[in-house]
Amino acid sequence: MRRLVDAAIAASIPVTILLHLIYAPYTKVEESFNIQATHDILNHGVRDLVSPTEAGELRLKDHYDHLTFTGPVPRTFVGALALAGASWPLTKIFEDVNQQLVVRAVLGLWNALCLLYYGNRVGRAFGRVTVALGQLLPATQAGSTPRRSGPQRFIIILTATGVVFRSELALLLMHHTLFCLADRRMTVVSAITSGCIGAAVGLALTVPIDSILWRRFPLWPELSAFSYNILQSQSSNWGTSPWHFYFSSALPRLLYNPLIYILCLFIAFAEPAIRRQAVNLVLPNIAYVTLYSAQPHKEWRFIIYIIPSLLTAAALSAHWIWIRQSKALVYRILSLALVASIIGSFAASGVMLAISRLNYPGAHALNRIHELVPLHQAQHPDERVDAVRVHMDTLSCMTGVTRFLQHPAPDSLPDVRRNRTLAWIYDKTEDESKLLDPLFWQQFDWVLAERVERVIGKWEVVDTVDAYAGVRIINPDDKDHTTISDDEAKERENAWRKLLWLADVWGRKLSGGRSVGVKLEPSIRVLKRQRDAAPVMAMGGDW
Repeated sequence: MRRLVDAAIAASIPVTILLHLIYAPYTKVEESFNIQATHDILNHGVRDLVSPTEAGELRLKDHYDHLTFTGPVPRTFVGALALAGASWPLTKIFEDVNQQLVVRAVLGLWNALCLLYYGNRVGRAFGRVTVALGQLLPATQAGSTPRRSGPQRFIIILTATGVVFRSELALLLMHHTLFCLADRRMTVVSAITSGCIGAAVGLALTVPIDSILWRRFPLWPELSAFSYNILQSQSSNWGTSPWHFYFSSALPRLLYNPLIYILCLFIAFAEPAIRRQAVNLVLPNIAYVTLYSAQPHKEWRFIIYIIPSLLTAAALSAHWIWIRQSKALVYRILSLALVASIIGSFAASGVMLAISRLNYPGAHALNRIHELVPLHQAQHPDERVDAVRVHMDTLSCMTGVTRFLQHPAPDSLPDVRRNRTLAWIYDKTEDESKLLDPLFWQQFDWVLAERVERVIGKWEVVDTVDAYAGVRIINPDDKDHTTISDDEAKERENAWRKLLWLADVWGRKLSGGRSVGVKLEPSIRVLKRQRDAAPVMAMGGDW
């Protein structure tokens, strides 16, 4: 029975990841480079980038998103290359499978495997109950693997990871190394040797791969990112937050369960029996967050690496409380509070999952165009075209649009006519000078736009995709007593809106007419060129 319970708790990690993926399968702008790069490698390989032919040179910008949309700094291809390689067999075995779903599932299951491995190491150090509590307390949170497998190995792995993927890991490495040196777990010589080995491994991976795929020699992407964000202080262009943001906002949201930081971590430091272990797990990570708070631009993803260590310390505390239930009433009350907090966290996580599906209007709008075009051509055969040209604005591209969602374009217009297929050409132009040119808009048949007034020409709004805009308390006498209509709830692609609508109905029945409503606001408009405004081929067109 014990093994069955342990297996069920362990299985909750990959199952939770896959559930979130299935019901919210899209991505946000933070994932843009890696998801686009994975698509391009998976579908076009790297031959044209490594040894381009004359014909290959002509296809480069069509096939590789990073050559057109380079971003402020180059990012590494190492992760995208590994992810595409791991996903490739599945996409070949199941040819009609949703490639984006496969790619993200592979990545999610890899993270699940890392967390389970970490749990195994925690179990050896602190016992199986601590592992179980550490997996249940956060109720669906995840992170990376912290140090428990030897200081030297840890330094090698973290140094290589920082060199390739995230330069801020140097600060995390510094605090852990200093802590290990102060605790006499390693010598200065072994620390320097391990760091040099990790740096050599990381550079041997990133410099050759990224120099070739970015077509710049030599190139170390993370050094460019460090120079841009830190030395030139350009990261502030993406917004700034107060110094306490990580402690007052990011960490509570990442830990999710409020008892973790209100109760568990406090007891972990207060109780002498587990204080030393808690200090080892928490202190270097909190020092990292404290120092990194000096950077004005802050995002939760910059500190997610410390979450497993904090959860382990909280689990030690929860275990300490749990095994003392028979000794005093206060421990029984605290144990019940922990159980209730876990159940509440799972319930809250389910609600947040339902809401999160509403955060990707760009993806839903592009899917809507793919539905509307065939219907329109079937209803209006006199307006049939060989190619459909779609412009997608910045907000659309930031809220779910990826190359995985786009229909692949044929190599030439004659191929389209010969095979009687419909060609799709997509555009993501952001250049303001082009967007203000009326001739620019004449090449498109459909447009995804946040602001209709910025689209020049005669266009018809054929659909509007709403997005999540917060919550509100709805009173019985409110004229608009529900923010999601019955008709909306019955739409084919609005299964999660239907769930929220049902929750709204039953919530009002149980609370005397009051409920918590989900506010939606128009986000992306789907525009179709009016029939009397025929599109023209842009100068130097796609064919």
